[in-house]
Amino acid sequence: METPQTIPVHLGPRSYTVSVGAALLETLGRTVAQVPHVRQAVIVADSAVARLYGERARASLAAAGIDARLLEFPPGESSKTAATWLSLQDGLLAGARPIDRRTVVVGLGGGVTTDLAGFAAATCLRGLAWVACPTTLLAAVDASVGGKTGVDHPAGKNLIGAFHQPSAVVIDVDTFASLPAGQLANGLAECVKHAVIREAGLLDFIDAGAGAIAACDRGLLTELVARNVAIKAAVVAADEIEAGERAHLNFGHTIGHAVETYLGYETIGHGEAVSLGMVAANHVAARRGILPAAIAARVEAVLAKLTLPVRRAGLAANVIWEIMQHDKKAREGKVRMVLARGFGKVEIVDDVKEKEVRDAVKYLGR
Repeated sequence: METPQTIPVHLGPRSYTVSVGAALLETLGRTVAQVPHVRQAVIVADSAVARLYGERARASLAAAGIDARLLEFPPGESSKTAATWLSLQDGLLAGARPIDRRTVVVGLGGGVTTDLAGFAAATCLRGLAWVACPTTLLAAVDASVGGKTGVDHPAGKNLIGAFHQPSAVVIDVDTFASLPAGQLANGLAECVKHAVIREAGLLDFIDAGAGAIAACDRGLLTELVARNVAIKAAVVAADEIEAGERAHLNFGHTIGHAVETYLGYETIGHGEAVSLGMVAANHVAARRGILPAAIAARVEAVLAKLTLPVRRAGLAANVIWEIMQHDKKAREGKVRMVLARGFGKVEIVDDVKEKEVRDAVKYLGR
């Protein structure tokens, strides 16, 4: 069996480690048992993940001497709402065994679950410890690391939430094999994002290993996730609450989130929207003359190879622009975007013009 990898997230008293490897779900209980003063646990999972892994997670906790129960909610981005968050609060507070601040919340599932579980933990009893156990590549390399928790609002994605760091993250790459077709590619979009903003070599690794990654090769997935988590961990350690450098992680997300809101969260996957957002952002940067066209073409070619969308007809540019005005990254009415100058070279601009966005959306529609 491949050796698991451990990546530290250095945040002073809020520091924690991310464990990545095969067959790690069985170690979840030992990890939760290391949370100081833990008395019991509540596993939060959508109903689909609960059927696949809920009992295994509960058994691992029981083997470590931790009593655990399971809270379920309907799967899908449509569940990432204040109503679901409130139902989780009801579930936490209404259990037969009363919870207290020694209760640990375990988020078992994709990014919707880790965002919801983390937000429920952040707000119940004014703060419970939580552990993330992502079961999708997208959640493993993005949502589960960094402490961003929350829910969507009709005005936009992730507009309600809190920073609440997990006590630990356990990533069992074997769980990715149960993902529906196309879901692995959703996670690869965030991996490409990390490659653009920090490490060109990662893009080469993804390109060369695309076939083996799609086949869920355990060793390659472990290396892929570990490299991406290390990139995100370094950015989060430098800027925990997104006052500066952490905003680099929003590359592809400003237009991408607007596309998600416009099309509907159940119509397009997050990674698919980010893929389109990266293509659009690179179009803006290339038109400004700050990004070589060859790099924009290279990124687009790799995204296409990964079966991610690089074109989307039927997007209304005026509506996309309007949605972008309400993005949480906007400041004083100005749209802020992360633009690449090259691999590992990005900048945050706040002078994006409506015409630039319209041209980029038109390019997507070709």
